[in-house]
Amino acid sequence: GITALENSSHLQHPGEMILHGRQACNFAKINGRDKIRLYNEDDIAVKERRRDIYWVPIIRKALRENDLFLVFQPVVQLNNGDISHYEVLLRMRGEDGEAITPDQFIPVAERMGLIHAIDLWVVENAIDFLAALPSYLSRVSLAINLSGAAFQYPDLLQVIRDKLELTWVDAGRLTFEITETAAVDNFERTRDMINKIRELGCKFALDDFGAGFCSFNYLKTFPVDYVKIDGQFVRNLDNNETDQILVKSMVEIAGKLGKRTIAEFVETPSIALKLKEIGVNLGQGYAFGKPDRNLLDGHQVSLAILLNSQKPLLNNDEI
Repeated sequence: GITALENSSHLQHPGEMILHGRQACNFAKINGRDKIRLYNEDDIAVKERRRDIYWVPIIRKALRENDLFLVFQPVVQLNNGDISHYEVLLRMRGEDGEAITPDQFIPVAERMGLIHAIDLWVVENAIDFLAALPSYLSRVSLAINLSGAAFQYPDLLQVIRDKLELTWVDAGRLTFEITETAAVDNFERTRDMINKIRELGCKFALDDFGAGFCSFNYLKTFPVDYVKIDGQFVRNLDNNETDQILVKSMVEIAGKLGKRTIAEFVETPSIALKLKEIGVNLGQGYAFGKPDRNLLDGHQVSLAILLNSQKPLLNNDEI
């Protein structure tokens, strides 16, 4: 690992040079050892390490002090505009009270081994949310995103089972989402864990479908109830004939395999109408509602959003 002292350097202490040299050495090891690596502060790996150092204590503090909270986005049935269920999305509370989106801290959590704790936090708090709803909202169900790493930990199954037994929440009200790329990694182990969780009565959705290269091959044997079509095929669907052909093929194959389809990034009524025409079952996106926060002060449930759910932007004629 090599670092160089230049006239333009802003180093404040010789120890910084040693630190940079150690970091360059670590990068050389990560890339296969028996290599020479020159420290460059503009390297992606260096920037990621700097980002990790910044975010790790913030993530740990958020887990410790319950500065994470959930927001919910409706998933709508395209045939009648009714809300099928809500997808659970994660946010972090910033120092100024602003909501920090997961794209800023989840990659760090994955690299630094904190993602499993976040997965468990989301599962437990989502089930608590359902348990706190009054009986007249007992039909509300949730879709929960899980990282690919979640299925490599056997305690995930036990946490879900124990939480369902403790709260008496019907397992059928839970759908767990896993991305296509994560499903392909450690395929056999992931499939085994999914089968065990499905035995509890929970459902599964394959997220970002179509983004990988082996989609249809794995879909044949993957135990999921829903297929979520990747947003890159949906954003310009009403004006792109190629996307229409691809989405139609996904819908036909998923239907033949007994799986329902969900389209992400439905942002306009025209896209929703085209999806319905193609045969997609469900839609999710700003056309139907933005993610809204339903948890206050950590565990205090607010029913305001559910009781006054934002109606889809499509009227009866358009749908």
